[in-house]
Amino acid sequence: MTTEPLPRRTRLRRAAAGLRPRLLAAFVAVAALSALATATLTYRAATNSTLELTQDTTLDELRRRVDTLAPGLPFPPTQGELDSLAGQLSGTGGFRDWRVLAAHGTDHSEWTQPVAVPPALEKTVNAGHAAFQRFSADGHPWLAAGIPVTDAAAPHAPSGLTVYALLPLDREQSASDALLAAAAGAGAFAAVLAAGLALLAARQVLRPVRALGDVAHALAQGRLDTRLTVTGHDELAQLSKTFNHTARTLQGTIEELRAVESQGRRFAADVSHELRTPLAAMLAVTDILDEDAEHLPEDTATALRMISNETIRLTRLVNDLIEISRLDAGAAPLHTETVDAATAVRETLDLRGWVDQVELDLPGELRVRLDPRRFDVVVANLVGNALRHGRQPVRVSLRGTDEDLVLTVTDRGPGIPPAELPHLFDRFYKADKARRRSEGSGLGLAIAQENARLHGGLIEAANSPDGGAVFTLVLPLGVVTEDQ
Repeated sequence: MTTEPLPRRTRLRRAAAGLRPRLLAAFVAVAALSALATATLTYRAATNSTLELTQDTTLDELRRRVDTLAPGLPFPPTQGELDSLAGQLSGTGGFRDWRVLAAHGTDHSEWTQPVAVPPALEKTVNAGHAAFQRFSADGHPWLAAGIPVTDAAAPHAPSGLTVYALLPLDREQSASDALLAAAAGAGAFAAVLAAGLALLAARQVLRPVRALGDVAHALAQGRLDTRLTVTGHDELAQLSKTFNHTARTLQGTIEELRAVESQGRRFAADVSHELRTPLAAMLAVTDILDEDAEHLPEDTATALRMISNETIRLTRLVNDLIEISRLDAGAAPLHTETVDAATAVRETLDLRGWVDQVELDLPGELRVRLDPRRFDVVVANLVGNALRHGRQPVRVSLRGTDEDLVLTVTDRGPGIPPAELPHLFDRFYKADKARRRSEGSGLGLAIAQENARLHGGLIEAANSPDGGAVFTLVLPLGVVTEDQ
């Protein structure tokens, strides 16, 4: 099944529509990833810096206050004295809104704080080391700092007194959230800016691409002098220069080929016309000699018949060359008239004596407009090929629609090798390599195809699933009704 090519504008729009989203996606992705990476690093650095400053400040402030108030505490302290010390450390002079706990030993049954000191921190502080730990409780972030307190009377012996400070980190969390929101806003702005830059870049890139597509289409239509306007010195400008150089080279090559082809066609036409007159005289002479061939010696008669056959073959070849020359030169006019296609097929077969050798599947009457002479050439060529190179029965069927006239010629021969099918309508091409010296000139199918094209149609060749070759003539000629 074949599909019609898309219109040029549609192809260009689709190509541009495909490139623009890719450029846009690439720019936005790079901008978004860059903004995300920058925001992540900034967020982590700022958050860690803020928390480390809070931790160090809290621990230093707690140690300073303990060093000021603890020396006046008797050992071992009572619970009331511990509560008094915690109150003095928390008091109005406390660090922000921290909560201070003081304990002697491991009995913390008197603590009434809303959150508990993490066990890991208690273990570290009870071992005689100042430490801090961040944790979450009731959905809020907290910082716990603890230091061991020494007895002034025995500074090198453990006193069992420990002091802890619990500091909510809601303020730091809010600052971090604000920083994250700002980073997200910057990322969104960067993505929008990248999208705008991507659209601008896509426009700058796609404009020369569209121009290149237009010029390529013009070259494909035969306007070989079309060139691109080169501006700038970037890669696209270099591409335009290269394209223009290629177009100039192509134009020169095609013009040379056209000149050579024109000379060859003119030569063939001139030679064919020059040979036509002497061949006509030779044909008349051989016709007369053929009548007396039976009275001549056998060898002379055989030579005479050979000359006669070759003269007929050469005359047919010359006539075919002249017809091809007319078709190439556009000097083969189409003279259409309203005819009965079924009757035209019967007349073609009857004129050549093929009626008894062909099975017909024709409608009663099928009135169409076509050139009867050229239609006769096409039908005679297709049926003659089937009779010479195929096997009987040869079947000719004809049908018509409101749009097409379809003639099908089938035979029961060996068919056509698949490798030969694309070349059947080439000039001087013969599918059977063993019959290079046959009566055919190798121009019959080419002439038939050109006559079909003059009508706006074509001939297709294929192999039948049941064996044999199938030639189908399709002419886009509306069926003529009785009132036309």
